Amino acid sequence: MKRKHKRLTFVFIAALLIAAAGTLMLTAFEENIVFFRSPSDIAENKVEEGRRIRLGGLVEDGSVQQASDGTVTFGVTDTAHTIKVSYLGILPDLFREGQGVVTEGKLLNGVFIAEEVLAKHDENYMPPEVSEALKDAGYWQGEEGEEETVQ
Repeated sequence: MKRKHKRLTFVFIAALLIAAAGTLMLTAFEENIVFFRSPSDIAENKVEEGRRIRLGGLVEDGSVQQASDGTVTFGVTDTAHTIKVSYLGILPDLFREGQGVVTEGKLLNGVFIAEEVLAKHDENYMPPEVSEALKDAGYWQGEEGEEETVQ
């Protein structure tokens, strides 16, 4: 083999290795990306079951139930749709009905199995994804605590 052919073979193999490494990195990123979804997205079947996602909205009034085994079930709503959430663990101190919440987990058989529950940290804060979902649903809680309907 001539020197030029050896060099060309080396460049070709190096390019293949770089492409393979890039493909593996992109595949790993795709598997670890967690997308935010609203209850309306899930109700409209925009989410595949078993994929890790974040579900956000308001904790539905009167929906929080605690089982004897420590499992807590509650509804997360964007006022248009409600998704039942099941969580085994200790809820944050600020978790309560009518407040904003973001849960992370998987949807299985129509029930969202949460692995993590995040509650809003003060009376004025709402995660941007949750507030956008509420605005899209036509419901928004004003800054002074009054309800506003967006048309």
